[in-house]
This record gives sequence, C-alpha cells and structure tokens, in this order.
Amino acid sequence: MKILIIYGTSEGQTQKIAAFMSNILLEEGHSTLMANATEKPPAPEDFDAVLIGSSIHLHSYKSAIKSYIKENLVSLNEKLTGFFSVSLAMASKNATEHEEVKEITKSFLTKTNWQPDHIYYMAGALQFTKYDYLKKMTMRTIAKKERPGEEIDINSDYEYSDWKKIEAQTLNFSISLQNLKLHGQT
Repeated sequence: MKILIIYGTSEGQTQKIAAFMSNILLEEGHSTLMANATEKPPAPEDFDAVLIGSSIHLHSYKSAIKSYIKENLVSLNEKLTGFFSVSLAMASKNATEHEEVKEITKSFLTKTNWQPDHIYYMAGALQFTKYDYLKKMTMRTIAKKERPGEEIDINSDYEYSDWKKIEAQTLNFSISLQNLKLHGQT
C-alpha cells in the first residue's frame, strides 16, 4: 500500500522518527513517501494512508502541520490516518507531563477537526548542539524539571526516543493497513 508520511520538525528528531517509520513500512511491503510539511508536501488523494507527525514546542504543534491538515481535512478524514506526537515531555518520569501532551493533542485535533485512526506519543530529543545559548539554557531548565536527578550537559545531545516502542506503533499501523486491504477498503 502507498503511504504518505508528513512531518514537522525543528531540530530533526521528528524527521528521524518519520524515516525510521518509513523504513519499517517498507520492510512490511508498503511504499512510502516522506515530505516535510514546510516544503509543499503532496495532497493525500493519491495515497492509501497517511501518517502525520509533529514535534511540540511551547505547547503547540508546528503551524505547517496545522495548515496541511486544514487544507486536506476532507481527504484525511476519509483515509486511514495516524498522528505521531513527538515531545520531550514523553521522556519525563512525571505522568502529569504525559497527560499534558495528551491534552495538547486533543485540543489540536479538535481545533483542526481531524480524526486520525491512530494517535502515537513519542519521546523526542534534546539537541543542545543545534541550539543557540538562550535555547540551551531554557531547554536545560525544562530537562531538569522533566528528568530530575539527571546531569544535563549543554554541550551534548540526548536522544530519548524509544525505538522499540516506535517500531511497535508503526507495525500496529501496518496491521491496520493490511486489515483494510483484506476488506477491500482501499
């Protein structure tokens, strides 16, 4: 089946996750096309399914993702779709942080009127080597709050993405695609 993967990223972790998901789907026998939401991605009409992912910054998803969804809402709501949310909060040991991400997602989906079939929550990364000084200090403060007791070196990067979990989530999406194919719904 033909799957479109749209992503919105700041420092590249969401793109890295999208590429990982694409590779798994390719191994499962699907064809994929990845596109950055800021680079005029294709409309979903020519695809059997769509995965859309965005990182959260300052309690918001990428504006390009929101625009893409609004521009393609009818088609997205007629297809098998999944949304993957990438945030540092999902790496937190504090369950309240996880609930906050789910509330941000719920609000985002309500505002866009998009109804994805699957929603996946994924931990992102701290990429200090890509931040300016002010962002390094801000992100260190956030990281210390979300990962208490851990040393945070602002000259190093920290990847919190759980690749086994992302693999399982992607395989879950693939199974949904196979079920659609079995029932002749594509």
